[in-house]
Amino acid sequence: MGKKNYSVSGKVVLITGGARGIGGELATRLHAKGARLVLTDLDAAPLTELADRLGRDGVLAVVADVRDAEAMVAAARQAIEQFGGIDVVVANAGVGSFGSVLNIDPAAFKKVVDINLTGVFNTVHAALASVIERRGYVLVVSSMAAFVAAPGMAAYAASKSGAENFANALRQEVAHLGVDVGSAHMSWIDTPLVQELKVELDSFNKMLAALPGPLSRTTTVAACGSAFVDGIERRKRHVYCPGWVGAMRWLRPLMATSVGERSTSELAPTLIPEIDARAAELGRNFSARTEALEPE
Repeated sequence: MGKKNYSVSGKVVLITGGARGIGGELATRLHAKGARLVLTDLDAAPLTELADRLGRDGVLAVVADVRDAEAMVAAARQAIEQFGGIDVVVANAGVGSFGSVLNIDPAAFKKVVDINLTGVFNTVHAALASVIERRGYVLVVSSMAAFVAAPGMAAYAASKSGAENFANALRQEVAHLGVDVGSAHMSWIDTPLVQELKVELDSFNKMLAALPGPLSRTTTVAACGSAFVDGIERRKRHVYCPGWVGAMRWLRPLMATSVGERSTSELAPTLIPEIDARAAELGRNFSARTEALEPE
């Protein structure tokens, strides 16, 4: 259960992946509640656009790669210099890839883990001393993929499972210091990442259609942003979007059985060759936008 409301007004919130999608929506909502923001992203244009739209007073935008520990330390240092400290960290930056374990480019697998897991560490590690000083809150963005795996998404599932357990370990380390730690778990959210997969990867649409009930549906970014704000204000241990994702935590043992995996396992013999063929055709294991953001 979450604690009583923790006012974000005047609090300094560091959000990675803050230019668009869930990060951008969260930034907009927190800004409206009076929070001061430190937004980092690799995508400079939308990051600048969002900062300008919100107003530069109380918003610090930093182009930084979460894989670069020194860059994240520099971003945290800028936040402390400008705002006096950091109260809340939202380790939100993440990417997804497509491709089977047999055929994915090893560099692509590593990139997913470096961003989704090592990037979480770099972000939290850079800001944690200040968060401890202010007895603040850390939210690590994991996924429903930490509970339910899918073929063609091994890198994503592995990294998000790791992010969840990173949050679990961190929580035990800092609870006695007055810091709360949560992990966020979402199903399919209508972010640029999901939109791009729907356009570029027909097999992704086939997989969604094969999933049972709510597992096949996409939730709005607005709904996710609202859930994240509530999670921060209540310093929640877990944030779920939609709410039914919480049930998947308890169903996790079942979802890893032959019964739980039936729908996707039956599709895998045709799905995986299609995914790998499409990746080979495109010459990449990421969406075009994600690929274009890779620093030279």
